[in-house]
Amino acid sequence: MTDFATKDEFNQLATRVDVLEREVDGEKLVTRHVLEQTRRNGDDLAAVKTRLDRVEGKVDGLAQDIHGLRQDFIGLHGLATNLPRIISEAVRDALRNSGNKG
Repeated sequence: MTDFATKDEFNQLATRVDVLEREVDGEKLVTRHVLEQTRRNGDDLAAVKTRLDRVEGKVDGLAQDIHGLRQDFIGLHGLATNLPRIISEAVRDALRNSGNKG
């Protein structure tokens, strides 16, 4: 057995090493691209989350406003329901008080 490679064997080995280096470089390129896209998507997701948080805050505010309007409506409905009774009591009291003075 010889301890040295022939020129032909060395050229084959060099070719194989070149192919492996290109594959590694290609994988590095793909990995860099994936990492860049991941970072970009992460930034986009963070922006979307920030906007969503703002929208949720506005929706919560609208829900509180609607709840307040509902309470006001319930109060007005109660007033409209009780208004005839309130007026009749006031008129009776006024008539009673005016009858005592005369």
